Amino acid sequence: MAEAVVSFVLESVRDFTIQEAKFLSGVSRQVEAAQTELEFMQGFLKDADARQGQDTRVRICVAKIRDAAYDLEDIIETYGLKVDSKKKKRGLRNVLKRFACIFKEGVHLHQIGAELENITTKISELRLRLQSYNIKEIRDRDSGGGESSLQLDERQGLLRRSYSHVVERDVVGLENNVEGLVMNLVKDENRHQVVFIWGMGGLGKTTLARQLYHHKKIRHHFRSFAWVCVSQQCQVRNVWEGILFKLISTTKEQKQEIKEMTYDEIAKKLFRVMEEMRCLVILDDIWSIEAWNLLKFAFPNAETESTVLLTTRNQAVALHPNRNVFLHELQPLNENESWELLVKKAIHARAEIDLGMYRDLGRKMLQYCKGLPLAIIVLAGVLARKNSIKEWERVYENVHEYISRGIGREEEYGGVSQVLALSYDDLPYYLKPCFLYLGHYPEDYEFLVSQLTKLWVAEGLISLRQQRHGSRETMEDIARDCLSVLVERCLVQVGTSGSTGTIKENEAANPLTSSSMATKAAQLGKIRRLAIYVDENIDRLVSSRDETNGHVRSLLFYGLREWMPKSEKVLLSPSKDFKVLRVLKVEGLYKVEVELPSEIGNMVHLRFLSVKDSEIKRFPPSLGNLVCLQTLDFRVWNVDMVIPNVIMKMKQLRHLYLPKDYRAKGKLELSTLGHLQTLYNLSSEYCDLKDVGRLTNLRKLRISESSSLQNLEEILNLQAARFGEEQAMQIVSSYRGIYKLALAGPIAELPKELRNYRNLTKLELWTCGLKEDQMGILKKLPYLTILKLIGAAFRVNTKMLVFSKGGFPSLQFLYVHDMNEITEWRVEEGAMRRLCRLKIEYCSGLTTLPEAEISY
Repeated sequence: MAEAVVSFVLESVRDFTIQEAKFLSGVSRQVEAAQTELEFMQGFLKDADARQGQDTRVRICVAKIRDAAYDLEDIIETYGLKVDSKKKKRGLRNVLKRFACIFKEGVHLHQIGAELENITTKISELRLRLQSYNIKEIRDRDSGGGESSLQLDERQGLLRRSYSHVVERDVVGLENNVEGLVMNLVKDENRHQVVFIWGMGGLGKTTLARQLYHHKKIRHHFRSFAWVCVSQQCQVRNVWEGILFKLISTTKEQKQEIKEMTYDEIAKKLFRVMEEMRCLVILDDIWSIEAWNLLKFAFPNAETESTVLLTTRNQAVALHPNRNVFLHELQPLNENESWELLVKKAIHARAEIDLGMYRDLGRKMLQYCKGLPLAIIVLAGVLARKNSIKEWERVYENVHEYISRGIGREEEYGGVSQVLALSYDDLPYYLKPCFLYLGHYPEDYEFLVSQLTKLWVAEGLISLRQQRHGSRETMEDIARDCLSVLVERCLVQVGTSGSTGTIKENEAANPLTSSSMATKAAQLGKIRRLAIYVDENIDRLVSSRDETNGHVRSLLFYGLREWMPKSEKVLLSPSKDFKVLRVLKVEGLYKVEVELPSEIGNMVHLRFLSVKDSEIKRFPPSLGNLVCLQTLDFRVWNVDMVIPNVIMKMKQLRHLYLPKDYRAKGKLELSTLGHLQTLYNLSSEYCDLKDVGRLTNLRKLRISESSSLQNLEEILNLQAARFGEEQAMQIVSSYRGIYKLALAGPIAELPKELRNYRNLTKLELWTCGLKEDQMGILKKLPYLTILKLIGAAFRVNTKMLVFSKGGFPSLQFLYVHDMNEITEWRVEEGAMRRLCRLKIEYCSGLTTLPEAEISY
C-alpha cells in the first residue's frame, strides 16, 4: 500500500505548495528536495509492495517509507497553516497561544527545515536499502508512476453477481441441502426447535440460509420471519429487539416501549411471541458458545411450532449439548460443481470463449480452491477480466504461488484463504487504501455510501487525477466510482439499494482485510487511524494522553447509541493529544449531554467533523478556525441552538449540515463557501437566500422550514409557497447540475431550461398546479428515471394525463399519488419505453390503465 500512500502524499504536497507557495518560501528548498526523493522512491514501490509478503525486511522497509511520507505531509501542512495564521492575525504571542496544542513555542524556521531534511535523508536511505534487497524500479506508461499496467478504464465489467439479501441466482451444489432442510423445517412430527448450519467461512452457509428464508414452502408454512446477523461482537439486547421488531408489527410507541424494557421483560416478550406464533428466526454468523447461551433464553425450549436456524463456522457452537437440535454440516463443492460455478461467474456470458481451451487450466486452478464457493467466486472475479489463455496462465502461476504457502499446514483449508488475497492484489493501487479503510467498521456493519465517500475524500484517499478526461466530476463522484468497482469485485456488498443506498461489507472482506499482506504491513508503522468500539466498560470517549496519538489522523467511535456513560456530561476534547487529526466522528451520543470546548478550534487539520444525533447545546465560535474543514455535520439534538457567524471562514467546506432548529444573531454569511455541494437546513430567517444563488457548485439543498420530504438526499427541495413562484424558479434556474428536484406549492410553469439539466434523474411535483402543456417540458428530460406526481400536480381542471409518443426516454419508475381529478390516462406508442415500475395510489377518478404496452 506504500505505493498508494506515496502517490497521494506527493499529490497533496504538490497541491499545497502551489496554493501556499508564499507561506513556504522559507523552506521551499527542503520541500522540493523531499518531493524529488519521493518521486525517485515511487519507481521502486510497485515491486516492493508485491514482494513484502515474501520478505520481512521489505515489509518493514515499506512500512517505514509509508510513515516517512505521512510525516512529510504533516510537517509541511502544519507549517503552512501556522504561517497562514500569522498572516491573518497580528501578534506572534496570540498565534502561539491559539495553536498551543499544535505548535511548541520557540519553533523556528531552521528547525522546520531540519525536520524536512531528516525525512528526505531517511527516504533516500530507505530507497538504497530497497535496492540492496534487489527491489527493481518499475515505471508505468503514465507519468503518475502509481497505477499498474491494468488501467481501470481498460478493465471489463465483472460478469458475476455480487452478494445481496436477495436469493442468489447462480447457486451451485446446494439443491440437495435446500431440499433436505426444507423437509426438516416444515414437518409436523419429530421436528426440531433449533437447526444449525455449520461449516467454514466462505462455504456458503449464509447463501443456503437465504435460499431457505425465501423458499415458497417455508414462506407458506411459517407465519412470521426474522433475520438477524449476530457476528463476532454479539449484542444480546440488540439481537432480541431486532427479532421482535421483525416478528410483530410495531408502532413507534411500541418500539419505544420495547426499548425501555429490562432484559428479563424483553426476553419474556420474545419467548411468548414465539410460543404463540409459528415463527422462523435465522441467526446468521454466530461465533461463540457464550453468545448462543446468552441468546437462547428468549427462545422456547419446549414443544413449539417456531424454529431457530443458526449459521456458524465454529463447530463447538454447533456441537454444544442442546435438546432437540438438528445439525447440518455443509460440504465443499465437488470438482464438477466447482467448474460449473466458475463458468457461471467468469465465463457464462462470454459466448465467444471456447470452454475447451480453458477447461483444463481452470480445473487445475480450482484444485487449490478446495471446493470453497467463496474462493471460487473470488477467483472467478479475477478471471472475468482476463480475455486470453495467456492471461489465465499468468493467473494460474499466481494461484499456485499463493496456495502453495498453505500446503503442509494442519488446517484442511489452510491455504485457501490466500486465494482471497488475489482479489485485493489485483486492485489498482489507488483502490487498495479505500478497501482497507472498510476495516474500521465493525463486522457486518451497514454504512451510508454518502458518508463513506466523504470520509475517503477527507482522508486524502481520492485523487482528482482519477477524473475522466474532460469531465466535471467531483471528488465525491470519483469516490462513488471507486466504491462501485469494489462492489463489482464482490469485495463489498450492497445492503439496501435506492436513492440513499447503503453498502454492507461482504463476508469476503473479512478474510481479505485480516490476511492480506498489505494489512500486516500497515500494522508495522505508526498508528494513523483509531476506530473505537464503545462498550459498557469505558467511562470516557478519549483515551488519556498518549504520545502515539500525535500521529493519529482519524478518530471514529462506534456503538455510542448503546453506550450508557457513568457521568451526565461528556467533554469531547481530544485536541491536546491528537495534533494532526483530520477526521472526528462522534455520532449518536444522545443519552448524555456533550460539550464541545473552545479548544476544538485548535484542531486546524480537521477535514471531517460529525456529531450527528448527539446531545450538544453549543456551537463553539472557535469552529471558524477549522479552515481545512470539508464536512461539518451538526445535526444535533437541540431545539434552541445559536449559530455564530463563523461558518463563512470555512472556505473549503463541501458539505454543511446545520441543526434542524437553530437561531443566529443576524444573517449567516455563506457566499464565501464556493466549494459547497451540500447545504441542509437552510433557514430563510437566518440565512441570506441571495448567498445561496452564488454557490455555483451546490448539488443538495434542503430548506429547514419544509416539513415534507425529510428523508430525501441529493435534492433541491423548495416550497414555492414560502418563497414565491418567481423566486423559487430563479433558485431552480441557478442550479443546473442538480440530481434530484422536489417542487411543492403553486407553480404554473417550469423553467424552459429544465430540459437541459443533464444530471436531473429524479423529479417530484407536489400540488404544483402546473399547466397541461408543462408535460411537454417533462417528457423531454433526457435522463429522468424517477417521476413522482403527488396531489394536484397539474391544475384541477386537468382530467387527462397524456404521455406522448417518444416521451420520457429514460423513465423507469412512475409514482402517481392522490390525483383524484385524473379520469383518463393515455400512453402513446414509444413513451416510457424503459418503464419497469409503476405505483398508483388514491387516484379514485382513474378507473382503467392505458392499453399501451408498458412494463408494469
